[in-house]
Amino acid sequence: MAENWEKINAVQRMQDYIVLHYQEEITLQDLAKAASYSPWHALRVFSELIGKTPFEYLRVVRLSEAAKSLRDTRKSVLDIALESAFGSHEGFTKAFSREFAITPRKYREESPPLQFFSYYPIHQYYKLFEEGTKTMSSAIVFTQVIERPERKLILKRGIKATEYFAYCEEVGCEVWGILESIKGALHESTGIWLPENMRKPGTSEYCQAVEVPVDFSGDIPDGFEIINLPACKYMIFHGEPFEDENFREAIDIVWDAVKRYNPKHFGWDWAPDDGPRFQLAPVGKRGYIEGLPVREYKN
Repeated sequence: MAENWEKINAVQRMQDYIVLHYQEEITLQDLAKAASYSPWHALRVFSELIGKTPFEYLRVVRLSEAAKSLRDTRKSVLDIALESAFGSHEGFTKAFSREFAITPRKYREESPPLQFFSYYPIHQYYKLFEEGTKTMSSAIVFTQVIERPERKLILKRGIKATEYFAYCEEVGCEVWGILESIKGALHESTGIWLPENMRKPGTSEYCQAVEVPVDFSGDIPDGFEIINLPACKYMIFHGEPFEDENFREAIDIVWDAVKRYNPKHFGWDWAPDDGPRFQLAPVGKRGYIEGLPVREYKN
């Protein structure tokens, strides 16, 4: 296992280097130095664990970030090409069109949903298979109530999934990247647990989704659907920042806090039919965040 973790950590360092330096010229020697491996060994282990060569991975990162700039800014196509480390407008347009089957200019005009790069640290994936966990003692979970107005939800349903990994096995791991590409989203994409009144027969409790305004008129990706969400209040549970590799423990701490929390002591009651329970992606520097629907408690 020690040898495996050596490789996993080396690939994680290469992932981190690519995400941090994607706007710069990156050589195999740069990645090998980050991994503390020879160039040949770095190339081999990255391809083995990620399923792409480092430069295929780098290209997808660059093109996804470029697509966001096309969608969200008025920078010229040439400026975006150069910022993304493409040497020319022509080279960028060819690469973009090959990856997304649409030209940069047409994408800027129409902004259809695309399959964006979705960063998932390899270290976190393999951490799940370790036996045993470390308890983060004396951890603090903060709570607050927020209000969400009437809105809509774009989602892709699974089959039987009740959590993230089962969902990915059912529908694949590309859903998040597609949701992130939807123009006009109100917030970041989320994992959600649908209440019974929002589920369809033969579909999963857990799925991935993004909220959009009630007047949303953009394209809905193939295989996705859009549903209405009523205005509701959410009790937000917000854990402390954590080391990224400890994300499973960070989630467990928040879940334990939810189980032990009695909202009636603070003037609230759970309202599971009012909206989906949601989780944000576990990002170490901000802490793990979940929201559960609540209503004011009346004796």
